[in-house]
Amino acid sequence: MSQASHGVVPLNTATLGELDPRIVVPAYNRSELVAGIVHIGVGGFHRAHLATYADELAAAGHRDWAITGSGVMPTDAAMAKVLDAQDGLYTLVTRSNQETKLQVIGSIIEYIFAASDADPLVSRIADPATKIVSLTVTEGGYPVDEDSRSFDPTRAPAGPSSAFGTIVAGLGRRRDLGIGPLTVMSCDNVIENGAVTRAAVLGVAEVVDPSLARWIGETATFPNGMVDRITPGTTDADRMLLADEFGLSDGWPVITEPFRQWVIEDAFVAGRPPWEELDITVTGDVEPYELMKLRLLNAGHSSMAYLAALAGIEFVDEAMNEPVISRFLSRFLEQEAGPVLPNIPGIDVPAYQASLIKRFSNPAIGDQISRLCLDGSAKFPKFLLPTVRSQLRAGGPVTLSALALAGWCSYLVGIADDGSTIEHAADPDLATARRLAVESLSDPAHFMTYQRVFGDDLPADDRFRAEFVNALSRLRSTGVRATLGAVLNGF
Repeated sequence: MSQASHGVVPLNTATLGELDPRIVVPAYNRSELVAGIVHIGVGGFHRAHLATYADELAAAGHRDWAITGSGVMPTDAAMAKVLDAQDGLYTLVTRSNQETKLQVIGSIIEYIFAASDADPLVSRIADPATKIVSLTVTEGGYPVDEDSRSFDPTRAPAGPSSAFGTIVAGLGRRRDLGIGPLTVMSCDNVIENGAVTRAAVLGVAEVVDPSLARWIGETATFPNGMVDRITPGTTDADRMLLADEFGLSDGWPVITEPFRQWVIEDAFVAGRPPWEELDITVTGDVEPYELMKLRLLNAGHSSMAYLAALAGIEFVDEAMNEPVISRFLSRFLEQEAGPVLPNIPGIDVPAYQASLIKRFSNPAIGDQISRLCLDGSAKFPKFLLPTVRSQLRAGGPVTLSALALAGWCSYLVGIADDGSTIEHAADPDLATARRLAVESLSDPAHFMTYQRVFGDDLPADDRFRAEFVNALSRLRSTGVRATLGAVLNGF
């Protein structure tokens, strides 16, 4: 007896006509699509972002920009299994305060699991139809030194079966066959992601074949881009909701918010989709938009997350329901982060700041505070401390930034305000960060000797050091809510 006979329809090509009419399904003929994009690292964000844009282009009649999805990690086997069973289809669940929209996305027409055999993926990259190789491999997946932005093979896998090894092999095959270059496009939340991707690809190629590295450097393009859409991890509860309320069995739906943004540098050697037809900004300079997102959204997330964790709050929207946290975030964006941003063409910064408060407050997303607490030692130097340095140079306010960093230090000690133990999120330098946080219990300023984060200049700045010590002392003596209340009443 099939699942459908029990009222739950398994998602695949054959069952699209049986789905609940509230679920939007592809109206185009998927058999006519051609994969002009190969994407490495198919996860939730890719499927809420690039794959969704590709679906909209297909719906508008553009048939040459579908996606071959791929995974090069052993853990990608789970995604391969689901997408294979579902013919590449999945459900995009867009949640706002007012409604939930379901749409089946059909732009992924093939999935190649390359963890044990990279050759099929190399062949697809070398296919003349492929114009773009895109990737979401997380910030830690790039074999590039964070400071010098040069190739560092010790930082991530760079062998022949890795993401970058496979890209290099595919480009090498294109060169040998006379097919020509293509564009390698990062969709990761990495500063200057195009430049970082270029360094990674050329570094791997130099090890394999220096002449290939020269050819890639002279012919391929690596556009910078800024991507944004909050996409929490899929849970069993999400799968059950689809089954119970919509009669749909989807092994890996994607939950996301209505907001989305993509700003991409117009640097595509082999052509690109007509992204101007969608809500995508194609520009010659991505940097102002990137700085806006990093210093407002990303810094805002990190700045409130550790304080919320100390207060025992599990979800982002619950934190925003706390007036002192919501006010803290609003004032940080308006008074510290916003005023030192560069001019951003076409962007109303106050409106963008207001949109962040609305997005963070969306209870339908279920975004977890623990997710925002990942990689503090990597995030704060890039997201928050540029704002601190700019404000210090201008003689401006840094009180809320100092409080955010003090919250992180208290979080690292591992004891919440109610005395419970905090389970720390992953961090590339967690052992060092925790050690300095514990040592700061006797000397609050000691945490600022964390040179990887604070550098040499900030510990030497008397005003900022005093702000940090005062914030950390308050947190330890009165807790998050009382400290926020006292600090905010001083504004």
